[in-house]
Amino acid sequence: MAVTIRDAVNEDLEDWLRLWAGYLTFYEAEISDKVTMSTWNRILDPMSAVTIRLAVRNLDVVGFAIHHRHVSTWNIQPICYLEDLFVDPQYRGEGIGGALIDDLIELCRRDEVAELYWHTKENNATARSLYDTYTKANGFVCYRIGLDG
Repeated sequence: MAVTIRDAVNEDLEDWLRLWAGYLTFYEAEISDKVTMSTWNRILDPMSAVTIRLAVRNLDVVGFAIHHRHVSTWNIQPICYLEDLFVDPQYRGEGIGGALIDDLIELCRRDEVAELYWHTKENNATARSLYDTYTKANGFVCYRIGLDG
């Protein structure tokens, strides 16, 4: 069965919320409804840097890739950060995660983006086995300070 990758529309909210809840559960994260809805509103706002691509199979939304472009001190062209990638567990192993990454690679090439990058947990072996088919981890360690601002 083929998968289609497309931008989100307002009518995708319910499907995205279902997948987003699964994503947060996987990462054992809690995000307020206010932040969740703010994220969705940014996704739909054409002036926002935050964008999403949805994977659709048989009219069902089965995965997403939330990403945004930004400037870099290491490139003249913008770079793209794949912030959140998730595939419904019942569809994993069917190439959907790879299709979402391939789609972003093509969009970045089309728009002359210099680099696509992402993070994942060190122990996320399933995802890392996919990611390693694209490139090897770069060895950097991520530090994060929550400022509640």
